[in-house]
Formats: sequence, C-alpha cells, structure tokens
Amino acid sequence: MTISLKKGQKVDLTKTNPGLTKIFIGLGWDVNKYDGGKEFDLDTSAFMLSPEGKVADEKNFIYFNNPKSAEGAVIHSGDNKTGAGDGDDEQIKIDLAIVPANVHKISFAITIHEAQERNQNFGQVSNAYVRVVNEATGEELIRYDLGEDFSIETAIVVCDLYRNGQEWKFNAIGSGYQNGLAGLCKDFGLDV
Repeated sequence: MTISLKKGQKVDLTKTNPGLTKIFIGLGWDVNKYDGGKEFDLDTSAFMLSPEGKVADEKNFIYFNNPKSAEGAVIHSGDNKTGAGDGDDEQIKIDLAIVPANVHKISFAITIHEAQERNQNFGQVSNAYVRVVNEATGEELIRYDLGEDFSIETAIVVCDLYRNGQEWKFNAIGSGYQNGLAGLCKDFGLDV
C-alpha cells in the first residue's frame, strides 16, 4: 500500500520494509499549455551529501552527464528530453546497501534546462510527483505529489532519503529555487 505524503512529512522507508535495499525514485511531470516557442526539458539529479549537507566529490552529483556514482549505489536512468507520455519521466535507482558510509543524505531535484534563456519556470509545469518503488517487486511504497505551489522557480528539491541510525527515511521537501541547477550545485558545495 502506497503512503501519500504532503510537503514536510517524513516517513520511515527501511524499518517498515525489512530487507529493502534496491529502490528507484520515479519522477514525473506535465507541461502546461505554453506558447513561448521553445520545448521544455526537465532534468532530475541526485546529490549524495555528507553530514554537513555538501557533496564531497563531484562523482557524488548524479545527473544526465554523470549517470552513475563511483561505487554504483546511485544510477540515473537517462535524460528524457520531452516528458511526453504517462508514468515516470525519469528514474534514479538506488542500492541502499552500498551507499558509502560518509553519505548521510541523498537529495533529489528537478530542474528546467536553460530556464532563463527560454523564459520558463515551474509555474508552467503541473502534476509533478516523486515516488519510491521497491525495485524487486515493483510496489510503489511512497508518493509525494508536489501540487501547484511554484511560480517563478526554475529548480525544486523534491525529496531527501536520509540515514537515521541503520535505517533510511524519506522526507518530502518541495523547496523551490530561482537559480536553477547552478544555484543548487552552489548550495550543495559544488563549483559550476
């Protein structure tokens, strides 16, 4: 049974699902009617963070140009440039059992590629969601629908997976940023 969350809610992931190690994060969205003349290209990314909330190594920033972490714990499914069709637009697989011990949290984001140049923002995007799926069974465990709270933002930190002792938890974040992927990278300690 899927647990549906609202912004700011946290829920246990591994304690209530003993033995769960392989999951994927599915992210999806639709683009509203838009007459700006340019296509939307939304991208997902994952930031593997230290206890200080920073990416310790560029290899811990997973996105379409770096689709796999060094040890293979986090793998991006590839860039969907159109977002067309039903279901997840992009997915990121996580093997919780091999996430390095120095990674305290994994933050997941959706950004709009070249948002400034194309005059695009999340006010033109609807039905955005994130879900956590048990890779072995295909069962959707957690779902967070972002709603329509964004207007001028060009990036959204959607959710976090974080360690709590030996267990992993999920946090529905839904925080918007106006400086796109570059702003997120800077906040997470990466030089762009």
